[in-house]
Parts: sequence; C-alpha cells; structure tokens
Amino acid sequence: MTTENFANVTLTTKASVYFDGKCVSHGFTLADGTKKSVGVVLPATLTFNTGAAEIMECVGGHCEYKLAGSNEWKNSGPGEKFSIPANSSFEIRVTEPYHYICHFG
Repeated sequence: MTTENFANVTLTTKASVYFDGKCVSHGFTLADGTKKSVGVVLPATLTFNTGAAEIMECVGGHCEYKLAGSNEWKNSGPGEKFSIPANSSFEIRVTEPYHYICHFG
C-alpha cells in the first residue's frame, strides 16, 4: 500500500534540486523527529550517494534501480520500496516521472 499523507509535519519549503532539475525534493520532519523527503525524478539515469540508510517508496510512476556492487537492475512501481545501505550509492533509471518518499535511517 502506498503512503498517501503524513500528519503533523514540519516542511522545508525550499526545494532541493539535483542533477540540473532532474530530481526535486522537499524535506520534512515528523512530530517524533523522523526525517523524510518527498519528490520526483524526471526521465534520466542518475547516481545517488547515501549518508544514512534510505528506503525509497514509490508513490507514482516507475523506476529501475541498481545498488552499488550489483550488476542487476530491479523494478519498483507504486506501493513498492527498496532499501539502500548507509554510505553507499544506487543508480536509478526513469522513463516517466517517478514520485517517491525517501525514508531516512
């Protein structure tokens, strides 16, 4: 099931823009201090580095992703998630806008 909304959040209104606008996100913090971001990746193949562990949750569109050290591309669509370890990286390949929630930690 895809997450549709969060209650009681503090939203960062200034967007984080990456890769010349191919990825745009907004960070927010839940009442318990948990940090997340929500955004969209436009058609491209991009490489992201992680500091903290991340879980990418698809809320719309579709992507293919490949974790660091793997040669296998995997699919992720609405309601699906994939995990990336801390201090790692992943490639993401998008052919249509991919809407996501990034869960940190």
